[in-house]
Amino acid sequence: MNSHKLIEKTCLYVKNELANDASGHDWWHIYRVWTLAKNIAQIEGADLAVVELSALLHDIADWKFNDGDESAGPKQAKKWLTKNNADPMIIDTVYEIIATLSFKGAGVTTPMRTIEGKVVQDADRLDAIGAMGIARTFAYGGNKNRLMYHPDEPPVMHQTFEEYKNNRGHTIN
Repeated sequence: MNSHKLIEKTCLYVKNELANDASGHDWWHIYRVWTLAKNIAQIEGADLAVVELSALLHDIADWKFNDGDESAGPKQAKKWLTKNNADPMIIDTVYEIIATLSFKGAGVTTPMRTIEGKVVQDADRLDAIGAMGIARTFAYGGNKNRLMYHPDEPPVMHQTFEEYKNNRGHTIN
């Protein structure tokens, strides 16, 4: 399947899968990341097909909603791309990007090997700031039944992914 058709089909798949998400990891988050990633990719000279597929699939099975399974998202993306006869090099690159992309804590460096990965990671992180990022934070906290804030719990700058992953504090943490 050519990349344009694969991207169109992937777009419909993701839109359908995440249509009813109320955690801030919904279709509209994907759409914003996808749109921003395409713009950045053109400026940076990145492979647009890899960027678009990675942006579209980056939250398809996020570990936060799959019992902490960090491999759920990359595996589901790989399964989808394989089923749709994507080029094996694209499959491997998208898998690696999705496996590395997720924010893992304020004190955790998440190195991205490819320019395509850096583009998608930047687009995802840009969607995590500003008014929309704040709104998504509280949507996620509500989805996880977390308090919005508790003054007796100081802010935590998670130094490891495990610390971040196992955090059960209020939403601002």
